[in-house]
Amino acid sequence: MPPAVAETVPVAASVPAPAPAPAPAPAPAPARAPVVASTPAPAADPLPPSVALDGLFAAISAAHIFADAKTAADAVPDRAPGDLLAAYERERGQPGFDLTSFVAQHFSVPQQRMVSYRRHQDEGVRDYIDGMWDVLGRPPDRPPPFSSLLPLPEPYVVPGGRFRELYYWDSYFTLIGLAESGRFDMLRGTVRDIASLIDGYGHMPNGSRTYYLSRSEPPFFALMVDLLARHDGPQTYVTYLPELQREYAYWMEGAEGVAPGAAHRHVVRLADGTVMNRYWDDRDTPRDESYPQDIATAAASDRPAAEIYRNLRAGAESGWDYSSRWLADGHTLTTIHTTDLLPVDLNSLIAHLLQTLAHACAVRGDADQARHYAQLATERIAAIRRVLWDPAQGAFLDYDWTKRAPSPVLSTATLVPLFLEAATPDQARMVAATVRARLLRAGGLVTTEQATGQQWDAPNGWAPEEWMAVMGLARYGQDDLAREIAARWMTRVVTTYRKSGVLLEKYDVVNPAISPLGGAGGGEYPMQIGFGWTNGTLLDLMNRYPAAVPPSVPVPNAPPPNVVSSDTAPAAPAARD
Repeated sequence: MPPAVAETVPVAASVPAPAPAPAPAPAPAPARAPVVASTPAPAADPLPPSVALDGLFAAISAAHIFADAKTAADAVPDRAPGDLLAAYERERGQPGFDLTSFVAQHFSVPQQRMVSYRRHQDEGVRDYIDGMWDVLGRPPDRPPPFSSLLPLPEPYVVPGGRFRELYYWDSYFTLIGLAESGRFDMLRGTVRDIASLIDGYGHMPNGSRTYYLSRSEPPFFALMVDLLARHDGPQTYVTYLPELQREYAYWMEGAEGVAPGAAHRHVVRLADGTVMNRYWDDRDTPRDESYPQDIATAAASDRPAAEIYRNLRAGAESGWDYSSRWLADGHTLTTIHTTDLLPVDLNSLIAHLLQTLAHACAVRGDADQARHYAQLATERIAAIRRVLWDPAQGAFLDYDWTKRAPSPVLSTATLVPLFLEAATPDQARMVAATVRARLLRAGGLVTTEQATGQQWDAPNGWAPEEWMAVMGLARYGQDDLAREIAARWMTRVVTTYRKSGVLLEKYDVVNPAISPLGGAGGGEYPMQIGFGWTNGTLLDLMNRYPAAVPPSVPVPNAPPPNVVSSDTAPAAPAARD
């Protein structure tokens, strides 16, 4: 194990300065002559609604006017924030003031989109997936004034359900399916959209909303470039080299000035000088999209509220919001300590980003830069094998750098070093044995062994984790286990499709006799259907393991999907009295 580390050096929150609304559209990322990217200095980020509508947004959230808190963050005011706040201050003190009426008068909310696509009674899951690409597709985003939506220059695909904008790590697994379906137009457009956000804001945010700009998500852009390059050729790496460099600069910002045993933003330097990454968020306030939930979580703890909020936000950056991985006591959300942990999956992704940078520089003909990035990749892989490997558990585990101890939580993240080929053959063999013994269930891999009520814990399985597990095990010759996981997962997903006519965001993989929609699923919102990353990875697995695919024609009278997502275009504001 690495040597002890000192206490964390406190890092002040970086709160962006105000900017005029709406945000200027970032430029698209066409093919262009490569340049050497440095850390960009984009214009000040547009403010999230919780800041732009300070006081009013909190009041709307506290009143629970919308069933889903995210609706408040997505609602579009009918005038500039300053003017709306002035109107609110004038009217709130008047007799008979009603906040719900005020919101109806001054905001437009996203309207559900009734999808015209209907499944035929004998339509198998392949046809459903192919038909859903256009359902989940969206045109370029040119948001109205004062919207929280960020502009996007190209068409793209949304995950589905309440997730009505472009998301970061979801997109990679959706793109896998687009490639399998031959939809390279949509694949290429999504990659360009993400590149435009990296160019415009210095990183790819959690999603294409102003309230997501203070954090990112697991950095899968390099893998998206890999995927596109397999179709468009190696010059793709040169085209997107500037964005790959900006991505790395974002995750490593401030690394040079971090003392041993200290941290700054996403960077942690251990006492022996080893540099690794953690999840982080530049704000320490409630998340706009989950404002009342975050306030309730902080109120239930005796910890400083800002500390809770920061760690909730960092947990959201992980994509695993939330999981026992991030909970100090393993089960209570108020003990969340995401920023204390060096995650297995994040550091593996950074290693792959470095390898991709090395390859891109080599394609461009810059041998010195290629060697530089290759050396950094070698160092990161060595750190993963040393710091994040627990021989007693036979697994890669997150590492609590403040306690210099591995996390006790085994999760499917242990397989990401196999997927990205950062494990040794012996480590891969031991991981396979551990996963078979502890995580394999009737419907695939359970995300963790803990049943906490959080959605990234038992009994749930998630498409990206199942797919990366299968790919990673196969890359290390663990073909039998890879095939078994694929078969169990496909059976679970397709069986639910036969009963319900839809694909879901996540599935209960422990209990086979569950509701057609896979149960409530845990977490902060109801079960979502659509669903981009399930569609994409399932199609790929079906093509890789055709003999393991169960019959997928729906049972008689299975309901066709009606509403699977929400339109990004808001409804017209309510008429005024």
